[in-house]
Parts: sequence; C-alpha cells; structure tokens
Amino acid sequence: MSTEIRSSLDDPVVEGDLARARAGDAAAFDRLVRPLRVALHAHCYRMLGSAHDADDAVQDALLRAWRKLSGFESRSSFRNWLYAVATRCCLDALAQRKRRALPTDLGPSSDQVVLDDTPLTDVAWLGPYPDGRLGDPSALAEEREAVELAFVATLQHLPGNQRAALLLFDVVGFSAAEIAAIMDTSVAAINSAIQRARAMVADRVPSRSQQATIRDIGDIRLREIVDGYARALETGDVDTLVQLLTSDVTWSMPPLPHWYSGIAAVTDFAVQVPFACGSWRHRATSANGQPAIGCYLWNQERGAHLAWSINVLTLQDERIAAITSFIGAEHFELLGLPTRLN
Repeated sequence: MSTEIRSSLDDPVVEGDLARARAGDAAAFDRLVRPLRVALHAHCYRMLGSAHDADDAVQDALLRAWRKLSGFESRSSFRNWLYAVATRCCLDALAQRKRRALPTDLGPSSDQVVLDDTPLTDVAWLGPYPDGRLGDPSALAEEREAVELAFVATLQHLPGNQRAALLLFDVVGFSAAEIAAIMDTSVAAINSAIQRARAMVADRVPSRSQQATIRDIGDIRLREIVDGYARALETGDVDTLVQLLTSDVTWSMPPLPHWYSGIAAVTDFAVQVPFACGSWRHRATSANGQPAIGCYLWNQERGAHLAWSINVLTLQDERIAAITSFIGAEHFELLGLPTRLN
C-alpha cells in the first residue's frame, strides 16, 4: 500500500522520527502515524461497522501506541505494529458491544407496509462510511471495494477473531504468522479462521463488486440513474421509479425494523410512505463506495427541507437492487452534507 511506513534501517527519516518519538517527541510520533490514519480508520470501520466507533478505536489505538512505543522492537514495520494495536482495540470493543446489523439481518421482509414503524433503540445498527475518508485516489477503487455495504454487513456476522483474521490477511496484507502473533494463537488456527470467514463472505456477498458494476455503467449513465431516482421521489413518479428497480429490489431503513423485498412491495411502500410524506429535496453524494443520496423532507415549522436519510444505492447492471436508507441527521454531518436546505 502506498501509505506503508517501514521502520527498517534503510529508511533514515522513519528511523529518526521513531527515535525522537521514543524520546517523547509527540510531533515525531504524529509524523509517523499521519500517513496511516486514513487506512487505519477504514480498517476499524470494517471491524466495528460504525464510523463513529472507528473514530474512538483509532484514538484509543494511537494512545496505546504512544504509551507502548518503547516496546516496539522494529522486528516488523511500524505500520504492521500500529495495525496490530488497532486490531486489539477493535477486538476489545467488540467484546463489550453487540454486533451491528441492518434490518435485513433481523427477520423476514414485511408483506404489508407498516405506517407506524417504530425505531428500535436496543439494536446496534450498521452505519454508512463517507467516501471522503478513504483518501489516496490511487488506492481509492481498492479501498471502496473493501467498505461496500454487503461486505461490511457480512463481516458483522463473523466472530471477532475471524473478522480480524480475514481483514488482516485479505485486505491489509498480513501473513498468517503475523496474525497468529497478534491474536496469541497458532498459524493453523488463523488459517482455519480465514477459511471459515471466506466461506461466509462467498455465501453472502455478490461475486461482482459494486466497483466493477459502477465501472461498467459509466459516469454518465450512473448520474442518470441517481438523478432519475431522486426526481421520482420528488415528483411521486411511480413509473420512473419502477423502471429503475430490479424485480427483487429491497428497501430497508435503519433504525426502523421493517423492510421490503420485491418490486411490488417496494413500490407500495414508496407510494404510501415517502411519496405521501410531503416535499422532498435531494443531494447526490457517495458512501461505502456506492452512489448515495441525501434526502431532505420539508418541515413547515422550520420553513426548510431538513435532513432525513442517506439513501445508499446498490446497483445491479443498470438498475437499483437495494436501497438502504440510514435515517438521521448525524449521517449528513458524517458525509459533510448540510442538515437543511432553505
């Protein structure tokens, strides 16, 4: 990876900063970790399923690394050591929290529209990830693929050790021996964990990534799909909406527990809920390496369209196969969108 820092003797800049950091120079430590923050944050998001939890995990990892820097013996790269510290922080966090979920994880789809759907507050919900946090454009396609919703949602079904082993091996590039040392187990146990995790991913994640689908669609057609979806919601245009959806489309709305599957159920939901709610405005954005739309609903009392949900679109060929609406103004702030449109 382009951000990798190696603490070998042939890298005098890193060695010099490492020596200064060990002597208590906080600025030198910051120079060491700065190139790694972006990728480290994405790693913690994959582990924890929440960008906000990833913020906490990265801060915890950097604090631990600063305190334990004297114990870093340069037998591996500084990058690998920092990833090891961050992974342990994530595993500690997972041991104390529920796994994060989407409504599709909690039960079957609803046969009829639920108009009085009540948010579930006792569920730890999966959250979106802002593409703006992915950083280096040269690694952007690879990084986006590794934060796609289907992949991150599947990771949440894995035990912590399998999740960590898979990510460290397949995404970060650690060897099985390095992972075994981090997790204080055998190489055989790590290989077994990776094999079981890969089987889960193969079973639940489409073989064709969203990045490959988006490349095939092309920028112009992608904009047409996103704009068409937004216009259909704003104008209540059922026919246009239907033309944009696959026959087996799903629509889920965390933290609301009910979700809908199939074009008939999704269309019925659209007509009875968003089409009937009032005036909508939309802002195109992206999250989890996928096209997304910020949805703003008119609020008469406030005299403005207020942030309602971030709709992340999963595409199949040139149609929308899944709509995941993350409800809440906090998601707009995460993605750098305004929370109101006047």
